[in-house]
Amino acid sequence: MIVVDFVVYLFTVLPDLLPIILGLATPLALGALCGVINERAGVVNIGIEGIMLWSAFNGYLAGFALHDTIGAGPSLALGIATAVLTGAVLGLLHAWLTVTVRADQIIAGTMMNIAAFGITGYLNRLIITPSGRGGAGVLGVLHLPPEVIGLPAVGPIIRMFFEQGPIAMSVVFFVIAIQLLLFRSRWGLRTRAVGEHPKAADTLGIDVFKQRYLNVVLGCAFAGLAGAYLTLESTGSFQNGMTGGRGFIALAAMIFGRWTPVGAFLGALMFGTATALGVVVNIRVPEGDLGQILKSIPTFWYAALPYLVTIVILAGVVGRSIPPAADGVPYEKEGRA
Repeated sequence: MIVVDFVVYLFTVLPDLLPIILGLATPLALGALCGVINERAGVVNIGIEGIMLWSAFNGYLAGFALHDTIGAGPSLALGIATAVLTGAVLGLLHAWLTVTVRADQIIAGTMMNIAAFGITGYLNRLIITPSGRGGAGVLGVLHLPPEVIGLPAVGPIIRMFFEQGPIAMSVVFFVIAIQLLLFRSRWGLRTRAVGEHPKAADTLGIDVFKQRYLNVVLGCAFAGLAGAYLTLESTGSFQNGMTGGRGFIALAAMIFGRWTPVGAFLGALMFGTATALGVVVNIRVPEGDLGQILKSIPTFWYAALPYLVTIVILAGVVGRSIPPAADGVPYEKEGRA
């Protein structure tokens, strides 16, 4: 009976649940795209968490600094551009460390994470917190007419994808575009070649180093956009460590999706659903025995739900999902010192 009540409750809150799911899944999906693009070319990047945090801070700082000078709209646009550029520059650094220097890719990513947490926290206390000024503003959400939202069956789906800010609405486009490019374009063919058989790709005239640089920079630009979403579209503020493990959950979504953009996006939606359930249950508590049961569960369990789902999914998927053959393996051209 409780199970039936819970299913009925889910259908009741579904119109409010779906937009929250996409919003929560947006930074995860963008981070997962970063992982897919990087690892398909053979470069492991566990520094997505740090890149998202660096980009979130720099994007917010740019919008914060320019808000009173040029207005909310232009400052937000420049903030997004700054965040994306930050991601790309950090991607260039990661590519230099892992492709040129051939440093250990796990250590390089860990260094990125540690540096991001320490430096952004320090700069936040040094620059933003003492100013006492208002924030950088927040990107507006598109509000659909009630007639559209109320359409039977499709109304909640339309609301999920279109009653969002511009970054969240663009995620589906990016996922489809990268999916098509990865499996239907020359760039995608070269990417998969250097990620699976770099020596064979080199023999065929593909510049393995250039391709890996390109992919790492492009992927990290998406991680930068994820950071911009956190500060300029989702919250309108910056808090120390606000990524909250999203970069690592994005990697879990990538593995769940078997290193494909669409699969990674579905994984991000799944993790977003786990978080959204915790949010909605606290806002709209059901009546009866189900409500009593849900209220008796400590709130920290709801907050921990996406991380528990991550552990369970990885326990079942790792070992079954096969990464690119040369993933994480530095390439050394024959005859190169």
